[in-house]
This record gives sequence, C-alpha cells and structure tokens, in this order.
Amino acid sequence: MDAFFASVEQLTRPTLRGRPVLVGGLGGRGVVAGASYEARAFGAGSAMPMHQARRLVGPGAVVLPPRGALYSAVSKSVFDVLRTRVPVLEMLSLDEAFGEPPELVGADADAVRDHAEGLRSLIRAETGLVASIGAGSGKQVAKIASGLAKPDGVRVVTVDEQAELFEALPVRKLWGIGPVAESKLRRLGIETIGQFAATSESEVVTLLGGTVGPGLHRLAKGFDDRPVAERADAKQISAETTFAEDLVTMDQLRAAVEQCGGHAHRRLEKDGRAARTVVVKLKKSDMTIVTRSATLPYATTDLQTLIATARRQLIDPRELGAVRLVGVSYGGLTATAQGSLFPDLDQGDDFAADDTPPAAVPEPGRSAPAQPGARWRPGQDVHHDEHGHGWVQGCGHGVVTVRFETRSTGPGPARTFPEDEPALRIADPADSLR
Repeated sequence: MDAFFASVEQLTRPTLRGRPVLVGGLGGRGVVAGASYEARAFGAGSAMPMHQARRLVGPGAVVLPPRGALYSAVSKSVFDVLRTRVPVLEMLSLDEAFGEPPELVGADADAVRDHAEGLRSLIRAETGLVASIGAGSGKQVAKIASGLAKPDGVRVVTVDEQAELFEALPVRKLWGIGPVAESKLRRLGIETIGQFAATSESEVVTLLGGTVGPGLHRLAKGFDDRPVAERADAKQISAETTFAEDLVTMDQLRAAVEQCGGHAHRRLEKDGRAARTVVVKLKKSDMTIVTRSATLPYATTDLQTLIATARRQLIDPRELGAVRLVGVSYGGLTATAQGSLFPDLDQGDDFAADDTPPAAVPEPGRSAPAQPGARWRPGQDVHHDEHGHGWVQGCGHGVVTVRFETRSTGPGPARTFPEDEPALRIADPADSLR
C-alpha cells in the first residue's frame, strides 16, 4: 500500500487530499509513522523525528496522531479483498504482503503485469486506496520491485533483468541488510548488491556471521526459493509509549504501565489467547534500555493479574533514572487460559500506594498531551448531534474547531464551538469510513 497511514487519513478526511500529511507522535520526541507523498516531496519520511519532518515541510504540514484501530480495520478490508483473487497471503505488516497466485506459474511478464493491474484496480474500487505491486522470481526480487513500483505502479522484474538490476542497486535494498551491516560492507567498498554477490562467501561469513551472512549472500545472487505461506501467530503482544517529558516518579510509571498494559490487553483479547509471561521495557533518557520479565504459573487473560505482574517489575526512577519510554509485552501465548487459585496474591502490588493520584498518560503510540486533562486534542474523531461526524482541527483558549467530513462527503465545513459544547462527544474513528 502506498503511504498507507497518511493515505487512510486523506481518504477519511477529504480536506487533507493533496496536502502534506505527517502521522506520528506530536510531542517533542515524536517520530513520523507515515508521510504522504506530498510530504515526502519535501524530504520527510517514516522513522524521522517529527520536529525534523515539520521543519522540512514547513508551515503547510498537517500533523496528526495515529489512529491504529482504523488502520487495522482498513488493512483487514484490503487483504480480504485481495484474498478473493490470491487465496494465500503472507502478511509482513498492516500494509504489505506476499502472494503467489497459482495461475501465474510459467506466465510471461505481460500476463503478470495484467494480473497485478487487476489487483490494483480491485483494491482501488473496493477501498479507495492505492497499492503498488512488484513481481519477480522470489520474495526478495518481488519486494525490491514493489519499492521500484511506487508510487501507484507495477514493476515486473524478469529473470533476465534480475542480475542487471541487482548489479546497480544499493546494498541496503537487500532485504535483511540494516544500517550496521551496510556500514560494515561499505568499509570494504561494497556498496551495491552486485558487489556483495561477487564477494567470496568466506569473507561474507567473516563480516556478517555464519548464521545470517550465507543466506543474505544467496539472496544477493538471486537464489530465493522461500515459499509464500500464511504467517504464524504472533509470539507476543505488546504496546509502548514514548513520552514528551521524562517520567521521574513511581506514580507516573505505574500509570504508564496501566495504560500500556491495558492497550496490549485489548489486543490480547482480540487475539483470543492467554498470556503467561509479562515483560516490562523501560528506555531511559540516555537511550539505554532495561527489560524485566516475570512468568506466571498459568496462562491468563485477567487484566488485573497481568497489570499487577507488570508493576512488580518496575524500578523506581530515583534508582534507575528518568524514563522516556514504557512498554508492556505479553508472551507465552496459549489458546488455553487457567484461573488462579490465589487471585489476591497474584494481583497484589509490591509497592505501597500513597495518596497521590497517578499522573495522566496518553494512549500507547501517542505523545503526551500538551495540556493534561484537556477534553479535546487535534486529530480526535468527534460527533456532533446536529452536524454529524468530524475531527478536531484545533483547540485551546476555551474553544474547539471541528471539520465535519467523512470518506464519502468530500471536503466538509469547519465550525468552532465552546470547549464544553454539550452536543459534541468523542466518536469511533471507524465512523470516518462512512
């Protein structure tokens, strides 16, 4: 899918179509999760610090918090549509998958291209979104081709074209080569996939290790016989949040664990399995990471037990240092849950409660709000009794401005209300698909 997160925002909020949209954390430490092609034209991109992306795009940038539940729903729609033509899909993420249609075995490039264009047209007609498709002799070539096809295109790499294409492509384009491996290869003057393929296997093993190196070397030479198969169930389910300001008290950590743990628990319930292991991840302000885990004597879906177990893994910031990121993961997943014989003990907290209420923290995946306790925040989905569904464009100084529109309305009107407007309430983001 092309610029998936930003494209979903532009689909459901028509005013944003054609504008540079950045999706991600809104705080000072926010990171870009998705950028529209209008924003990419300025040099902005995913994984970039949000402050850098905003500076590149300039005052015209539209910055929105991610709506994860909406992206998941749209992703399901996209792949449900695809499965009517390609029954087996190996999903890599919400917006990317491998397919191997049986009818294309032995087909020529023109037939493959026609099939891919048919899939793109189907996705566009059913979901309103744009996909780019790459095709080749194996997963590696297909993945590279899909990148070359963007935006809004198809790229078929034949076996005859493959060697020439690989010869000139940067080695980082090889699936599995990250920044560390790229740096090691560049120090030896290996900058293209072709140069990497020409390197002796013994040297590759010395550079990248005997486990990973030979496999990457085979891929660079064009050998890729990995089958397309549905992905196995996730081994763990997690949620984490980076905070605009460091957490420096146990109360703040407890509240953060409750929020992250609750968000991960909702995913756990959707997954339909129970968890036995609870892992807490704490990233300090100096970027070092501390993880602690505990394993229960049984698998459970009980929220209070899981949260209490997570809290017992916390370290007081007065000892650990200030914390900028908190994550909670549930592992040891199984389809069978067992009740506890001693629920009071399992849910007990090692830390004595004091009279100070926990500090407010944002939903996982979002930066902390600039005004804790504020009713509205930019990007929020809302519903007005008279005007219908909309989203918050701005708020503050006692007022809130809402743009009323959904996928089917076209650009809608903006109206400003007092922040305590009784007819205005928080809405389900899925309603913006109507």
